[in-house]
Amino acid sequence: MQTEIYKMVVALNGKIREGRGKGANRRLRGEGLLPAVVYGGKANVSFTVNPKELKKLIEQAGINSLIELVIEGDSEKKRVVVLKDHQQHPIRDGWDHADFLEVDMQQAIKVDVPIILEGHSPGEKQGGLVELNLHTLAVKCLPGQIPESIKVDMTQVELDQVIHVSDLTVPDNLEVLDNPSESVVSVHEVKIKEEAPAEEELVEGAEEGVEAPEGEKAEDQAKPAEAEAEKK
Repeated sequence: MQTEIYKMVVALNGKIREGRGKGANRRLRGEGLLPAVVYGGKANVSFTVNPKELKKLIEQAGINSLIELVIEGDSEKKRVVVLKDHQQHPIRDGWDHADFLEVDMQQAIKVDVPIILEGHSPGEKQGGLVELNLHTLAVKCLPGQIPESIKVDMTQVELDQVIHVSDLTVPDNLEVLDNPSESVVSVHEVKIKEEAPAEEELVEGAEEGVEAPEGEKAEDQAKPAEAEAEKK
């Protein structure tokens, strides 16, 4: 179980936005801009960023990278922020809104760190199924010590083994916020349920040994009585 630490601050430019509400945000998105807000400082600041630049930044530096944010029209020349949250568009691909948190490099913050599985479990060769139950680990640390990811070496995870939060190895400067007993990943055998008997088998069983319905019994009992009457 390993971790990787961020070692760089990446730059992002934005521009103060004046409009508020759904209509204004819809217009901005139509212009190819992403509405955003930064909070955590003296006052919240609403601005816009280029969504393509933000996506490229995240792909290159990671979801929890430290960002040097420069907003045109802002009273502050630059802010060090992290991407705290985002809202996905309900239909199309892309984001509707992004939230950034301005950080103090001397103050610990809470972040969710992605959990990455590396390699293949020996249990997979035995027909085991890998199930990732926890996709991110909640931690608290200084902004400069945020892990890029927490990696689980799956080559050490056997069939029917469960890795819990308490089994993860994290640096001493991280405070893990998730429950230690929570399951992170497991490798378990796939149990195949037995198929229910086919309808044809049920019919054959009825013909061989199952008693006939009450209506059929009454009809069978009536036939001998009719034959006796004919003889008389």
